[in-house]
Amino acid sequence: MNRELESRISSAPRAPGVYLMKDSSGRILYVGKAKDLRSRIRAYFGGTDSRAMIPFLVSRISDLEFIVTETEKEALLLENNLIKEHRPRYNVYFRDDKAYFNIRVDLNEPFPRFQMVRRPRKDGAKYFGPYPSSASARETLQFLQTLFPLRTCRNGELSGRTRPCLEYQIRRCLAPCVGRVHPEEYLRLVRDGIAFLDGRGKRLLGELKARMMKAAQELNFEEAALLRDRIAAIERTLEKQHMVSRTARDQDIFGLYREGALIQVCVLLIRSGKILGSQPLPMLKFEGETKDMLSSLLMQYYDSTAEIPREILIPDLFEDQELMREYLEEKRGRALSLLAPRRGRNLELLRMAGQNAEHRLKMERKSLEDPAESLSLMADKLQLRRFPKRIEAFDISNIGGRLAVASMVTFLEGRPWKSGYRRFRIRTVEGADDYAMMYEALKRRYSKGENLPDLIVVDGGKGQLAVALSVLKDLSLPGLDVIGLAKERAEDLPPGGGVNRSEDRVYLPHRKEALYLSRWPSTLFLLQRIRDEAHRFAVSYHRRLRTKRDFLSLLDEIPGVGEVRKKALLLSFGDLQTIREASVDELVAVKGIGRDLAEKISGFFHDGKGEAAG
Repeated sequence: MNRELESRISSAPRAPGVYLMKDSSGRILYVGKAKDLRSRIRAYFGGTDSRAMIPFLVSRISDLEFIVTETEKEALLLENNLIKEHRPRYNVYFRDDKAYFNIRVDLNEPFPRFQMVRRPRKDGAKYFGPYPSSASARETLQFLQTLFPLRTCRNGELSGRTRPCLEYQIRRCLAPCVGRVHPEEYLRLVRDGIAFLDGRGKRLLGELKARMMKAAQELNFEEAALLRDRIAAIERTLEKQHMVSRTARDQDIFGLYREGALIQVCVLLIRSGKILGSQPLPMLKFEGETKDMLSSLLMQYYDSTAEIPREILIPDLFEDQELMREYLEEKRGRALSLLAPRRGRNLELLRMAGQNAEHRLKMERKSLEDPAESLSLMADKLQLRRFPKRIEAFDISNIGGRLAVASMVTFLEGRPWKSGYRRFRIRTVEGADDYAMMYEALKRRYSKGENLPDLIVVDGGKGQLAVALSVLKDLSLPGLDVIGLAKERAEDLPPGGGVNRSEDRVYLPHRKEALYLSRWPSTLFLLQRIRDEAHRFAVSYHRRLRTKRDFLSLLDEIPGVGEVRKKALLLSFGDLQTIREASVDELVAVKGIGRDLAEKISGFFHDGKGEAAG
């Protein structure tokens, strides 16, 4: 252990905060939090921490950094932010950019409608969910539309209509656009739909039966018949729903299965006592004990999702569980329970979630260990002309068309081949036109007709597939197999016609309907892994360009630092953090930077002006 590290350990503050463990090159290996930083650090180096990963971690530590906070809760939040920013090797980083599906209704609209959205907003509307897939959300929305015939059109279409649409003709809309229904009657249907989604089905049935009897007594037999059919449909649906709790509570249940360092988590979503579905999370790799990852997992999971339920079940207790519960209560705005059950019905639910996680991990492992079988199935089910020994997958990443990039990843015999990866900075497209961006990337890749793959995978649906086919036609390469691998986009889905299948679907040339591979999970997992790798590669390149842009724009704020000096600083130090930490003498050593300018740069970063971009 070097003297500087010994000094850091002995001078660790006796206060709550966050510690960053770094290797000899300054790379962050681990980020942790503690109620007493000195006590926690001495446990690492004094041999009193018996966790299996500690010797491996400690042997690599060359430096420590401490950030003191006022409270443990602040340390919890700071730890989460630092893990997401630096992604240290020995921390759990839960990488998942997916949002769950929700059903939205805005009662402030003149004629409210139910619609699917991914990300709830604080806009005064009511949201129901989350649903683990588009299929389950669409099924619910289709049922609502059949039972409660509300409008499906957008607000612009509603205001611009002069005659009812086809939905009215087939009795799936009451045509509020042309005044065929009284606003109060329409709002009563909306409230009935909300009552059903809220889990108040039995109370709704009572109200509907009373209204049916009243309509019959008033000899309004058509209205009575409509209510009778609605009552029967709701009763059938309530019978089919799988009740798992007599208390009708909302629960998230974290099932976990582990093999070595690989950990699979599945979240069982239960709302009003009914199972909505099981949501698998991306597989994690973690060397430490299982209970040591639970805090980070919960923090990152609920940092990205909108709804926190009344009860959360986890497989084990962990050190700062009470602190995590308090944080989640503050975020939720109401009390909640964070439990590790040891008996009873909750334990049975935890085991059910664990079985889902075990099945998921084993199927993914099978596709990893034996990709040949998955590739053979892929060739058969997708009716490929050639065995997909070499697969190239493309994805696009941009923000509103700015800093647009495309990625290409290559898989040989079902495994990543990093030498075949390519990145494209989009040159010819202005604005947010993903189709044109995909066209440019594909054309640049295949224009020479060299080293052609057996299969091309584009991230997207019919539109992206059509772009790929157009490129191959323009380049006279019609013999290549190409598919589109897409997820449902909730905002664009109609309320009816839901398919109760996997969310991911494959689009093939000359085939109208999407192909679902949920019956062949190893093949589906392989395609998902290829698509996710292309997405990761595109996003990482886009993020790097954005960071560089932010870096350069921040230096523009320093008087006297022009293009030549910016380039010199970038070449000398590499990143913004290193420049911030550099001394005046180190800055003077850069060509073109005099002492006066070096003092300006140092002052800029140490008087608070340059902190925001760090």
